[in-house]
Amino acid sequence: MRFYVFRSDAIGKLRAFAGDLVGSRLPQQFRPWHVVGVVAPSAAPPYGLSREGIEKAIDAQGFQLWRLKAKTQAD
Repeated sequence: MRFYVFRSDAIGKLRAFAGDLVGSRLPQQFRPWHVVGVVAPSAAPPYGLSREGIEKAIDAQGFQLWRLKAKTQAD
C-alpha cells in the first residue's frame, strides 16, 4: 500500500498517514492538512514506525496520527 504523510497546521508537531492524496478522512479539528511526503509500497515508513500498524489503521479508520518528538540537546 502507498500512503501519504500529512502535517497539521493546527498542531505543528502533529502528523498523519492517509491512504489518499487529499486526506479525505483526516480529522477536521486539526485542519488544514498539507501533504509533506509519500511512502511507496516497498519503502519503510519514517522514524521506524510499523508499516503493518499504519496499514491496519488506514484500513480501519482512514488515517493514523502521530507526533514528532521534541528535540533534546543530545539530538
